[in-house]
Amino acid sequence: MNLKQLSETLGLSQTTVSRALNGYPEVKEATRQRVLLAAEQSGYRPSTRAKGLATGQALAIGHVIPISSKHEMVNPIFGDFIAGAGETYAQNGYEMILTTVDDAQEEQIYRGLKARRAVDGVVVHGPRMDDPRIALLHDLELPFVVHGRASGATTAYDWLDVNNRSAFYRATSFLCDLGHRRIGLINGLETMDFAHRRRAGYAGALKDHNIPIDQALMTSGEMTEGNGYDGTLEMLASSAPPTAIIASSMISALGVRRAIEERGYVMGRDISVITHDDMLSYLQNGQDVPIFTATRSSVRDAGRRLAALLLRRIANPAAPEQHELLEAELMLGRSTGPAPLQAPLHISPSSPQKGPHP
Repeated sequence: MNLKQLSETLGLSQTTVSRALNGYPEVKEATRQRVLLAAEQSGYRPSTRAKGLATGQALAIGHVIPISSKHEMVNPIFGDFIAGAGETYAQNGYEMILTTVDDAQEEQIYRGLKARRAVDGVVVHGPRMDDPRIALLHDLELPFVVHGRASGATTAYDWLDVNNRSAFYRATSFLCDLGHRRIGLINGLETMDFAHRRRAGYAGALKDHNIPIDQALMTSGEMTEGNGYDGTLEMLASSAPPTAIIASSMISALGVRRAIEERGYVMGRDISVITHDDMLSYLQNGQDVPIFTATRSSVRDAGRRLAALLLRRIANPAAPEQHELLEAELMLGRSTGPAPLQAPLHISPSSPQKGPHP
């Protein structure tokens, strides 16, 4: 049933029925209840576009994803975040507009969304240390929230973030307490704010445990299985290889594990591994007992909560800035253990794949 048919059934004008469905105060309460009951009984659902026309809102949220330069947003973790955000939008009658764009055209896209009134707000993904999008969106007066934080931003803004510094400080301290002194870091791209904070947490824990920071034990790049593998092989080929490695994602950790096993080591005995686990629906960290010891925070839940944060901003543009800092749990798995009495032997890439324990 469409609006015209519902109006004819009730003997009311389409304007009155539309206003009753959308909560306009000038409609009498008895009429509103009559319309709502008829709509429910007939299974009528107003289209988002029609409702938007009636309220002056787009009832849509924009997600603009730059793709010309590879960075963390090409990571499939993004899918779980979008699924979580989509749940909140659907519950509140909003649609999602997902746009992929060359980095050089990103500003033009935001300006176009604002000029066309195509969206009521946007989510900023993958903030960089000094992210120009924050100042741009303020200038456009387009409601927005940031998934993460931009340390260099000089204007206030709404954000939701995981406490990345605390999570990696705790992970590194845990390994130090197990007796490890050579701890590697396979990080994300450090132009991204979250990776910068993770490195700061790692370095802070080493400093507090009086362990010198060794640049040879740190790598950064896209969070892929291949980069986790290559970074681990490089560390294991050094003259003083690590006894433990921290990885910035489950996907990177799979590469870390592959490199460890190819070199003949046993993960959790010869080399301990801790990763960050976004609790992905398609990549579970084991069943009853986690495979990897991990700092854990649900990216799907972050999507739900950030979407709710944005809808509150849209509803009240003048409200004070809103911030949510989520703490990650440290979950014990099978990938960590005390530092071995004998450090891993130096094995060059061309050497036989044999570790200290046959």
